[in-house]
Amino acid sequence: MKINIKQNIYKILSCTAVLLLTVGCSDFLDEEDPSNLTPDSFYTTAKHAESAIAAVYADARFVGNGAGIFSSNWQFLMAPTGITTTETAQNSDLNNLYSLSYDANTLHVRNWWRGIYKVIANANLVLENVPGIEMDEAAKAKVIGEARFLRAWAYFYAVRLWGDVPLITLPQSSTSEDFFPTRTAQSDVYALIVSDLLEAENAGLSWTDESGRVSQAAVKTLLSKVYLTMAGQPLNETARYAEAATKAKEVIDNAGTIRLFDTYGELHDENLNNTGEHIFSLQYNDLVAGNPMGNMFPNFQPVTYRGPSGTGSTIPDIDFYNSFEAGDLRAVDREGSFYTSYYRNGNEELFDLGKPYIFKHFNVTANGTLGVAGTAKDNLNLSIFRYAEVLLIYAEAANEAGSGPSQAAYDALKAIRDRAQLATADLGTFNQQTFREAVWKERWHELCFEMKIWFDMVRLRKVYNVTSDGFDDFVGHVNPSSDQALQDKHLLFPIPEQELINSPNLGTQNPGY
Repeated sequence: MKINIKQNIYKILSCTAVLLLTVGCSDFLDEEDPSNLTPDSFYTTAKHAESAIAAVYADARFVGNGAGIFSSNWQFLMAPTGITTTETAQNSDLNNLYSLSYDANTLHVRNWWRGIYKVIANANLVLENVPGIEMDEAAKAKVIGEARFLRAWAYFYAVRLWGDVPLITLPQSSTSEDFFPTRTAQSDVYALIVSDLLEAENAGLSWTDESGRVSQAAVKTLLSKVYLTMAGQPLNETARYAEAATKAKEVIDNAGTIRLFDTYGELHDENLNNTGEHIFSLQYNDLVAGNPMGNMFPNFQPVTYRGPSGTGSTIPDIDFYNSFEAGDLRAVDREGSFYTSYYRNGNEELFDLGKPYIFKHFNVTANGTLGVAGTAKDNLNLSIFRYAEVLLIYAEAANEAGSGPSQAAYDALKAIRDRAQLATADLGTFNQQTFREAVWKERWHELCFEMKIWFDMVRLRKVYNVTSDGFDDFVGHVNPSSDQALQDKHLLFPIPEQELINSPNLGTQNPGY
């Protein structure tokens, strides 16, 4: 949802000017402030319902917010994976994430906790108050469905990051019985996530939505991913593999306009936001908030209209870059996920960057290309779910639910590799184990730099070894970017220290911190 903030501010200023011109001073002071809204007076019209759900969408953009100098919240889920590193090393919190030495006071940990629970809090307000508004029932059901999706999306992050977390489903005040909440078992948190998504699935949402609002396809995609995660560690509910495959297949079989883009460049073309491969994204518009992935720009390299700039605080680990198969289009300069050269100042002569950098989130329209100056307005969305992941969820889940890969599971994997211009061995050459690892490897290479790999590492308890081209156990795997080994404690992040102080009922810290 994109909101024209300038237009709204103009309306507010205009209304204020009219009030001051038409109302005498004493009369104005005697009047009850019409903007002094409370939950009782606010949630009364359809416009209020729309404003309330818009606030939840806006809060979801915490993922792209800053986290100190040369750092952003999204780096929280990339730095510990070992597939990225930094050129600047000027942010101590980010350095601690890279070196696996983060703790309960690391800024990114605090920001994610607060960001997640703000989304939950505002979604709870919608779910508590919108049902009582007199408005078109179909429109009301959609708003409620969107709120359930966004609450489930937030809790899905929380339970994977911290394990047992507070399960808050009602608006809170200082008089609430659970104002100082306890932590809830992960299985119960997942039960709420699934319940919310099943209700959202039947909320009358459109199959796709080019405005960027939650769609039925987005709900089914998230539900398939939740089931896949529940089938793995730590819940080990292996029957969920079949459910994950079923939900992913519903998206595949009813895709409609959803499809794999023909080229990787289309994935970061702002003109294709919310279409084609993009199933759900965080919405960015330069008038409100521009795309937040700037910390991937090379340090002091003139690759955009800004000239020599950038922070280089997230760059690919060279060993991970070298792990792509020969001929993989995703590793080709300016074709896939990386670039080793670009046009000086965005639109002049081509020059060599000296090493690979991340191209996956580079907005050519905003930054420029050969002979075409950039617009300097980065309106590229941040993709959360795309169709490629649905295919990989289906391939993995169907393989695990059966006794090996089916033709449909094989076709899903092959579609990903075909676009990368890679040959795929015949179906008959795979057994369940070899197909399993083929899908895992494809997830590492297709979904890299999208805040997904860390969660694969945790649910699988496996990590891709770029040297052996196989998979190590999570505990003991040495991240090539930091030469540090993962430990048991890294399966969860620490509860922010200030949260434990402010909410004593949260109990003890996660093990190892």
